Amino acid sequence: MSELTNRQRQILDFILRSQERTGMVPTQQEITAHFYFRSTNAVRQHLRLIRQKGFLEASTGRARSLRVVSPLHRFRQRVADIPVFGSIPAGLPQERTQEAKGCVSIDIGTLNFKPTPRTFALEVRGDSMVGKHIIEGDLVVLEHGATPKPGDVVAALIDGESTLKTFLTRNGKPYLKAENPNYPDLLPAQELVIQGVLKLVVRRAR
Repeated sequence: MSELTNRQRQILDFILRSQERTGMVPTQQEITAHFYFRSTNAVRQHLRLIRQKGFLEASTGRARSLRVVSPLHRFRQRVADIPVFGSIPAGLPQERTQEAKGCVSIDIGTLNFKPTPRTFALEVRGDSMVGKHIIEGDLVVLEHGATPKPGDVVAALIDGESTLKTFLTRNGKPYLKAENPNYPDLLPAQELVIQGVLKLVVRRAR
């Protein structure tokens, strides 16, 4: 979002104050009179530039149709809150109960990622995925219900225990691979359920 000039900021402030006082935005004639412009042409030019910079929206060119858009509101439109459901071992599989731990907010525009109602996050515990640059304390953002491809990182339930690993197949049979030579491959004895496919890794400042 481009910065406003001093005059554009004064006009925007006047529109905000008028809206708070009367419930309506001022007309172009009222803005012209307030700032002692010679004509409404100058006002129209300023309003056009303020709209281009993202601080005003209008369905028509008339001042009464203007709506102030705050930078914070525009920013929040780009932000998604993803629920964090506890942690997941990036080590040996462990029993894990799913507990809500708040949410993580991501800028969907910058990251070019649009979450769905099936998107969730888990906090990583362990070091079995360091080869994929996933370390202890990272938040992994996953999509439930997505079909994994070989090489995808997944949150999986293997024989009733959860883990974060790379999904692969061998002779047509799926297995989980650690990205750390200190950990073995995991082949399901009975059941392998993919709970989510990795979409993003969020690293918080240590």
